[in-house]
Formats: sequence, structure tokens, C-alpha cells
Amino acid sequence: MRESHQPGVSLILDREIMSHQSTLVLLIGSSGYVGGRLLRALEAAGWPVRCLARRPEFLKPRVAKTTQIVAGDVHDPHSLQAALEGVHTVYYLMQAAASSEFSEQQERWAASGFAEAARAAGVQRIIYLGGLASQRQPLDPLARIQDAGSILRDSGVPTIGFHTSIIIGRWSTGFR
Repeated sequence: MRESHQPGVSLILDREIMSHQSTLVLLIGSSGYVGGRLLRALEAAGWPVRCLARRPEFLKPRVAKTTQIVAGDVHDPHSLQAALEGVHTVYYLMQAAASSEFSEQQERWAASGFAEAARAAGVQRIIYLGGLASQRQPLDPLARIQDAGSILRDSGVPTIGFHTSIIIGRWSTGFR
């Protein structure tokens, strides 16, 4: 296990990834609270990082010169091909489901399109951050996040899921 020196961010990397620090990582959700911290930790550790961003101009001042930014959106499958090219590992921190911005159907559709694109691109691993919810009593927004996680796990691409009930820190949605 390797840990970053940033408070609240810990990177868990297996031996396969640790032995290939030239492995390209795609970060989805880099402008969010967790994604922004993960981005800084990956950059500090010397990992080659590419970020998928709906608004690249917003993200550009926040990334290292070595970090690539590709314009795209998980809700637009055609925008994913360039972002996924040559990528080994994807951190899928897409948490729009927790807001009312997208419907459940749109979230499932986005996860399905992304899973298909990742499989077609030869991605070796998806690391996914989801929420906690019971199958019997799902919490509405978290249920959508759980559904997206199930879709990613069923993609055929090895998927690791981390689940949290709430993330609280300065500027996080839970904090606000």
C-alpha cells in the first residue's frame, strides 16, 4: 500500500500498478472534492494522469503541466474514445447522481456507455467510488450511485469499488 502525504487521501495500489509507474491513469471527477485531492496525490507521486472534463478551461489552472486534459462527458459516449486511448486504470469518481442534475435513467445510461467504451479501449481496471445503500431500503441518490457501480462491475473490466456514506471536508458536498 502506498499513501499520499495529503490529509484525507490514501491511494491503494496493487503490485501490478506499483511496478508500472508509466501506466496512464484516467481520472473522471477531477474537479470534485475527492477527485481534486486524488489528482494532486497522483501528480505528486509522479503518475501520468489524464483528466476527463466537461469544462477543460475550468480544470486547466488546477493541474500540473504534465497532466493531460481531454474534453468530454460520461453522458456522451462519443467523447470517451480519445480520453480512454492508452489508459490502463480509470478512477471513476463521477458523482452527479448525488445531485438532481441527472435522472436515474441518465446515470445508468452513462455508466453503461462508459463501461462499454472502457472495455472496447482495453482498460485494465476501473476504481469506482460509490455510496452506501441497502438493497432493501436504498437512499434515493445513493441508489443511483449503487446502480452505476453494478453496471461498471458487470462490464467485464476488473472493477474495484469503494463505498462511503458521506465525505466531509472543506468544500465537499457533505460539508456544504
